Amino acid sequence: MKQDIFGLTIEELEEAFVALGLKKFRAKQVFQWIYQKSVFDFNEMRNLSKADIALLEENFCLLPKRINLLREQNSTDGMTSKLLLGLPDGNSVETVLMHHDYGYSVCVSSQVGCDMHCAFCASGLNGAVRNLTLAEIVAQVYLFNERLKSKNASVSRIVVMGSGEPMLNYDNVFGALDFLHLESTCFMSYRNMTVSTCGIIPGIKRMTDDAKPINLAISLHAVKMDLRTSLMPVNKGFVFTDVIDAAEKYAETTGREITYEYILLKDVNDSEEDAQLLSNFLRYKHATVNLIPANPVPEKGFHRPSEKTIDRFVKILSKNKTNATVRKEMGKDIAAACGQLRAKFAREQQK
Repeated sequence: MKQDIFGLTIEELEEAFVALGLKKFRAKQVFQWIYQKSVFDFNEMRNLSKADIALLEENFCLLPKRINLLREQNSTDGMTSKLLLGLPDGNSVETVLMHHDYGYSVCVSSQVGCDMHCAFCASGLNGAVRNLTLAEIVAQVYLFNERLKSKNASVSRIVVMGSGEPMLNYDNVFGALDFLHLESTCFMSYRNMTVSTCGIIPGIKRMTDDAKPINLAISLHAVKMDLRTSLMPVNKGFVFTDVIDAAEKYAETTGREITYEYILLKDVNDSEEDAQLLSNFLRYKHATVNLIPANPVPEKGFHRPSEKTIDRFVKILSKNKTNATVRKEMGKDIAAACGQLRAKFAREQQK
């Protein structure tokens, strides 16, 4: 059985190559082809001999070549691309590329599915199947890097905000971020990385102990205890007030402002009282609120508030000295919200 070498460190790759009888320096050459040139076919690595290529082909494989493209959707404005990727074990996962004025960012998934069961999200419709490996997380970035080569561009930012709860796959998620941070791979700044959590406090505390300047985003979505619990069952185990306290300690340790994500659901959490309470909890904190007008999820029955309601919500937060932005919508026409494409594909397969 071939060994998949995608995601190995240069030291691990050298060890595998030497064990096979290859020269140690070949590992560095292959590493550069994979992670600096986004080439995943040994036959395209032009400074390797035919004999070495044959040996590599016989013994090793590369994950990006083993991933099948099940679905692709591109927004009409050309700014967003969403892929549904078929993994070698038959599971599927979504990843999204977004083109901003400052470059390209990728929203990656951390799990196949999700067990958080947030009421408004399509990611957890069928629960979590398994954690993604470090290599599977990194591959989501490099599949887009391969596509961007023709534009002489590459991904410069990553948000772990796709399907899954990153803190429940901590080692692989942060291992992948460390890998992408290496000068020999993407050399991506930690400040260009964001991890979004529903509020798994042990994970936030681990981030605080690690003290890397990675951006932390908290999925908050409600500040009435019963309402948040109904929208986000995780609130039963990790009460949002404790989550805010843990996030504030992270901000104080790293100097990074916390983003609190708040999805606006019509007649659910978009009232003047909701806005006032939200500002009460976050005022004087290292915090910015990212308001997200709801994407329609047919299975869930939630609706988007009117523009007037959204504007009123923002004004109340501003009046109460709470920083707030309304998320720029990208990919709305291709159902770019977490889990929507995978859920649609699953329904089609069942039929």
